[in-house]
Amino acid sequence: MADKRPTSSDVARRAGVSRTTVSFVLNDRPRAHISEDTRRRVLAAARELGYHVHAGARSLAAGRTNTIGLVLRQTPEQVAVDALLPETLRGLTTAAREAGFRVLVEPLPPGDGSYAALVRARHTDGLVVSGPRADDTEPAQLHDEGYPLVVQGHPLGESIPSVDVDNRAGARVAVEHLIGLGHRRIGCITNASFAYTAAMERVEGYREALEAAGLAFDERLVATGDFTPMSGHAAMLGLLARVPDLTAAFVASDVLALGAIGAAREAGLRVPDDLSIVGFDDIPLAAYFDPPLTTIRLPAYELGFRAGRMLVRQIGGEGVAGQQVLATELVVRASAAPPPGLSSWRH
Repeated sequence: MADKRPTSSDVARRAGVSRTTVSFVLNDRPRAHISEDTRRRVLAAARELGYHVHAGARSLAAGRTNTIGLVLRQTPEQVAVDALLPETLRGLTTAAREAGFRVLVEPLPPGDGSYAALVRARHTDGLVVSGPRADDTEPAQLHDEGYPLVVQGHPLGESIPSVDVDNRAGARVAVEHLIGLGHRRIGCITNASFAYTAAMERVEGYREALEAAGLAFDERLVATGDFTPMSGHAAMLGLLARVPDLTAAFVASDVLALGAIGAAREAGLRVPDDLSIVGFDDIPLAAYFDPPLTTIRLPAYELGFRAGRMLVRQIGGEGVAGQQVLATELVVRASAAPPPGLSSWRH
């Protein structure tokens, strides 16, 4: 038979104190008046016996779970192909662990229940909601109720704490690069449906770049993706069928760009000789695409780290800045070139 697990009563007997004293010491109750000698005896007894405090009991004693939740507004399948998630999660967990918190990850696609119970029922001390949607009212509700919350993206509500990149400016720079190479028929494949605020903002940046160059915005040149390479593949095939004279495309996600490049090759086009492509995100594999992908780099680790820091400060009762917007940058590689027959471009 396995040895009996030690209990708090065993620790109390060995240390010569009460179970209440053991509880106060091991749960680090700040208002308990315990002498340093007694504290040392209890800790030594716990170590000698191999006794560990039950996590649930510690949470009840502290009034806190020491857990923060990351809610991903995507299906598990979409999360599985999110190549930026490991880096943003690394930033978030780094900030959380520095403050003594763990991270609970909850993929929750639209229409598949509520995530508000994670904080209302005290499963977590606060939430980071990633990938906000225009039709999602829960962030505003939780913020109004006073729960610690950070949106990783652009929330609809300026008072909600958030951290995001400048999606519109990044998309504008991407399309300006293609225009500067001489392209006039430039398509756009969104990273997601227009219910997602990032998708709307990246299309707005695309539109702004076209109009600034005197090029008309044409809805036929816009195709909708859905987070996955398969959706990028299908969107590119649709674009090429509708617009046979297309010479370039801004694909608002590197993951979708991978599918779009495959679709172009299926259609007999070479990238970038026949069709130029610029992506968005600069995922770790972007430099190893064939050809290496010209793209907009966003600071994935910093997005996660700042969201974590903001949330931890809220949980601790500190005030935080409303909205933080991080810059992006163009990374020029080999997937974009002047259109066929044009070696240079002059305005």
